[in-house]
Amino acid sequence: MKRLCSYFALALVFGYAALGLHAITPKDLPAGFTTLEIGDEAPDFSLPGTDGKTYALGDFADSDILVIYFTGTHCPTSHGAMGRMLQFVEDFSDESFQFVAVNPNHSSGLRPDEFGHTDYDETFADSKRYAEDYGWTIPFLFDGDTQSMAKAYGCLATPHVLIFDQDRKLRYNGRFDDSRFADAATVKHPDARNAVEAMLAGKPVPVATTRPHGCSTKWRERSLHVVEEEQQWQALDATLEEIDAKGVAALRANGTEKLRLINVWATWCGPCVEEFPDLTDIARKFSRREFELITISLDQLSHTERARQFLGKHRAVMSDKLRKSVTKEGRTSNNYIYTGSSVDDLAEVLDPDWPGPIPYSVLVDQDGNVLYRKLGKIDPEVVRNQILETLTRHYAAPGQ
Repeated sequence: MKRLCSYFALALVFGYAALGLHAITPKDLPAGFTTLEIGDEAPDFSLPGTDGKTYALGDFADSDILVIYFTGTHCPTSHGAMGRMLQFVEDFSDESFQFVAVNPNHSSGLRPDEFGHTDYDETFADSKRYAEDYGWTIPFLFDGDTQSMAKAYGCLATPHVLIFDQDRKLRYNGRFDDSRFADAATVKHPDARNAVEAMLAGKPVPVATTRPHGCSTKWRERSLHVVEEEQQWQALDATLEEIDAKGVAALRANGTEKLRLINVWATWCGPCVEEFPDLTDIARKFSRREFELITISLDQLSHTERARQFLGKHRAVMSDKLRKSVTKEGRTSNNYIYTGSSVDDLAEVLDPDWPGPIPYSVLVDQDGNVLYRKLGKIDPEVVRNQILETLTRHYAAPGQ
């Protein structure tokens, strides 16, 4: 029988689930949140699938085993588990087994920097695109609008797995397996697989309850906290320091753990002004990852304050993570105004392939190798994809 759990009990039972694996607290869970105990019946639901159909619990009545797999399009843990999840589905395809994926997240419950492992939003349209891009043939339901199924099933995180028997009684509740990495070799306890194999053999599930670890479910109610954090971001001050060609050469060589997107611009340059919001959106998106936007203004030094005000208006600011990194390097800013008289000197140290006009951007890796260069306005989608391909969309095991 379902029962409404106290927030305190939920925090004790399940412990944690978030991008940074922080503990769940009562304020993280919405009103009406329910947890299912082993032996409870599966609640009914009616949700749209990304294939255009509407699904209810009864649509899967012919299968002896029903696996409900809550997953998100933004979550690096879900991305890392995807290959193993699809293999799991294939391995049991000849059995009386039904696997149903569900997106429980509401887009307004995420900050911009929580999309730093993905190029998909937590919407129905992007869930559909996600399933199509990765070739999913399993039902993928979208619960983000009402989050009714997530509340009824007690979804704490993505991924979160609940497995029901032929009578639709809960037999397993928890994580998919024990690894947050993509490499299958890092899995020591394939809990969902063990549960299904035991059920098919008519045996008790060896471990019926585990902690679901990954990205916390993004509830609509969390949007207030997102707004508050956005206000804090808007209150940050932009900094601007002078730099010469020697300083630019050091930035270009990199040698840190970060990717660096270096943009040369000026307040008097129309295309520079037009593209700047794309640059700062990218910087915000990846502000919790090993990434840095560096801007170099070609404004006259007498116009330093004008450039600083422009940077502040367009939020070319540093996150706490970036500020700590910059300080560790002995720097004070990620925005610079060039002091040299010759732009040729700047071009030689930044990128000899730069023909001269601005805006000009280069994305360099940790060793200073150019991953992307662009004369004129950047293509933000191309830049985002290059960053994701380099930093990966999931957590990497140590040494990988």
